[in-house]
Amino acid sequence: MQLGIHLPHAGDQATPALIRRFAVRAEALGLSDVWVSEHIIVPRAAFPRSPLFYDPVLTLTWVAAVTQRVRLGTSVLVLPMRHPLPLAKELATLHNLSEGRLILGAGVGWLEPEFAALGVPFHERGRRMDEGIAMMRAVWTQDPVTFRGKYIAAEIDEMTMLPMPISRIPIWIGGSSDAALKRTTRVADGWHGSRYTAEEAAPVIKRLRAERPDDGFTVSMRVHWSGKDEGELRDRVAAYAAVGVGHIMVHPHDRNVDDWDSVIEGVGRLAGG
Repeated sequence: MQLGIHLPHAGDQATPALIRRFAVRAEALGLSDVWVSEHIIVPRAAFPRSPLFYDPVLTLTWVAAVTQRVRLGTSVLVLPMRHPLPLAKELATLHNLSEGRLILGAGVGWLEPEFAALGVPFHERGRRMDEGIAMMRAVWTQDPVTFRGKYIAAEIDEMTMLPMPISRIPIWIGGSSDAALKRTTRVADGWHGSRYTAEEAAPVIKRLRAERPDDGFTVSMRVHWSGKDEGELRDRVAAYAAVGVGHIMVHPHDRNVDDWDSVIEGVGRLAGG
């Protein structure tokens, strides 16, 4: 089982110093990866938690500069909110500067006012997600590249975007809808689930593995933990492993209240056996 942790890059406790300290500590503890999330702009009165979010790509670039081994993941980047071309450039740059450590966790998003603020059609987000992934993979692998956007304004005709990624950037799709699962098996390198117990995840994983039995396909789960009962975390990780989960990212249950130090140290002890 590979274990990672969410960094304190969002919520009232988030600071540049803590982001750096936890990334360095995660690497020292032997964790597989560190993760960040995304919101760009949120409705202040209606958003259910702290609206403080550092930008995920810039945060991981900051983290890449102070680490050497730990992988860098997004949980998740909301692809339909962004134009794929500048995002593809940013992600390829981060991947290359970090010597190939990026994992692109991606989702369609859920916050309609955020899409409206950015001028992006909310009800086209699934189609924009598919087209965006195709466009990014085109510019990452073809030189020159030609691509015509249907839902995203883009007319690329025999053009070049360099540097290309030094290795394939794995894409793990988040989401549990039928459309998300179909997208996962069709175009992704892994599934990054959340809010599932092991029992609930079992039939989903069975479905995914039936369509993607290849060893290169990763089943990942985002798990919330308060940092208080290591036995409970150990049991949950074992239960997930038993149903076919190969990677777990641990996030504090309440990032505005929980002790981040307890969370990372507990995950580190679990990773160390």
